[in-house]
Amino acid sequence: MDHERLTEMKRRTFLMRGLGLLGLNALLDSKLFAAPAANPDRRQGVVHPLHFPRKAKRVIFLYQAGGPSHLETFDPKPKLQEMHGQPMPDSFTKGQQIAQLQGKPLICFGPQYSFQRIGKAGIEVCEKFPHIGSVIDDVCVVRSMWTEQINHDPAHTIMNTGAIVTGRPSMGSWLVYGLGSEADDLPGFVVLMSAGKGGQMQPIAARQWSAGILPSKFQGVKLNSIGDPVLHIENPAGLPAETQKDSIEAINALNRLEHKALGDPDILTRIAQYEMAFKMQSSVPGLVDMSKEPKAVLEMYGAHPGDGSFASNCLLARRLAERGVRFIQLYHRDWDHHTSVKPGVAFKAEEVDKATAALLTDLKQRGMLDETLVVWGGEFGRTPMSQGGDGRDHHIKGFTYLLAGGGIKGGLAYGATDDMGYAAVENPVSVHDFHATMLYVLGIDHKRLTVKFQGLDARLTGISGEVVKGILA
Repeated sequence: MDHERLTEMKRRTFLMRGLGLLGLNALLDSKLFAAPAANPDRRQGVVHPLHFPRKAKRVIFLYQAGGPSHLETFDPKPKLQEMHGQPMPDSFTKGQQIAQLQGKPLICFGPQYSFQRIGKAGIEVCEKFPHIGSVIDDVCVVRSMWTEQINHDPAHTIMNTGAIVTGRPSMGSWLVYGLGSEADDLPGFVVLMSAGKGGQMQPIAARQWSAGILPSKFQGVKLNSIGDPVLHIENPAGLPAETQKDSIEAINALNRLEHKALGDPDILTRIAQYEMAFKMQSSVPGLVDMSKEPKAVLEMYGAHPGDGSFASNCLLARRLAERGVRFIQLYHRDWDHHTSVKPGVAFKAEEVDKATAALLTDLKQRGMLDETLVVWGGEFGRTPMSQGGDGRDHHIKGFTYLLAGGGIKGGLAYGATDDMGYAAVENPVSVHDFHATMLYVLGIDHKRLTVKFQGLDARLTGISGEVVKGILA
C-alpha cells in the first residue's frame, strides 16, 4: 500500500471515528472540555500585586485627532496677540523642526478667540469652551506637553505606543496586559470613532490600537458608531444562540487538544477570542441601547443615539466604564486646521465641549470620577505662526492636555509654554512622562511593566519617562 493512500485512510478514520468520540465524550463528561486556563490573566493581569496604591481603575482617553490648537483652546498668549502679523523672532525658530512652513516667511498669528478666567483657581479657558470651563475645578490643564514626531501617523504612533516605529503595543493593550479586565462579556480595551463637520479626515490606522508584540487578545476592539456596533453581531436567521454556543464549544475543545499537543500560546488566544465573541453577541446590543437612559442625561451630553457623534460616544464610554472596560479610547477627527483655524475650532468646540463636560459631570455624580482617569488631547499642537494666512501648521514643541479624575489634582494649570506659545519652558511633559504618570495612578511602575522582545525588556515608556508628581492629588 503506497504512503499517500495510507495517509488518506488515517485521515478518514479520524474524521469518522475521532470526531465522533470527541462529541460523545463531550456529552458524557463536560469536564473533559473545561477551560482550566484558557485565559488565566484576563481578570488579574501580570502586575499582581500592584506596585503602588491605585488611584484609578480605568482610563477614558478623549483623543482629539489632527492636533488641536492650544492657542484657541486652553493656552492664552497675549504677547503673541500683540505680535500678530509681525515676523516671528528667529530666536524661537532658528534651527527648529517645522513641518510645512519650512523655508517660508514665519508670521505671528495671534489667538483667534478671547480667554476668560474661570473656577476657584481662575484658570484661563477659551470662550468657545464654556462647558469645560464650568468643570475646570475638576481638571488639570497641562500646558507644557511636547512630542517628537511632526507628522500625523508617526505622532499618533508615539502617543499611542510610546515608540516611533510601528509594531509596539498600544497603551490600552499595555494596561489590559498589566491589570487585566473587570469586564466578563466585553473586551478590556475598546475604541470608538467619530468625525466632525470639517473636511480634514485623516485616517486612523488600526495599528494604533494593536497589541503589537503582546498576545493579540490584548488589542483594542473597535465598535462602530453607526449601524451594527460589531459586524455580524447577530446570528443568521434560523441559528439559535444555543446552537452557536455548541459550535464554539466544539471548536474550542479541538483547540484545547491542539494546545495540549503543541503548546502554542496563540491557540489560547484563539480560544479566548472565540469565547469573547460569543459573549459580545449578548452584551453588545444591550450596551448600545440608549433607550433606557433618562432624557435629562441625553440632553446633558447633547447625544442622539445612533448618530455616531462624539457626544453619543462619550455617553457610550460611561456605559463601557460601568461595565468594567479598562481602557476606552474615543477618536474624534478633524482638528487639522492648516487653514481657517477660527471657524474650524468653533466647529470642534460645538462638537466636544458640552459632551466632555457632561462626561466628567456624569462620572462624578455616579461616584466614578475618582476612580477614572479622563484624558483630553491630540497627537501634537499647532504653530503660533500662520499658514495660508488663517491656519496653523503642525507643532511639537508645546501643546496642551487636559487630565481629570483618579489621582489627578483638579483646578490646576501645570507647566507653561513661552510667551509666543512656541515651546514648553516650564515643567515640560514628554509623551513618556505622560505614560509613566498614567500608569502610576493605576498602580503600575512604568519601569517594571515589561515584556521580553528580541532579548530586551520592552516597555511603554521606552528608556525614559518620569512620573509628573506636580499634577498628582
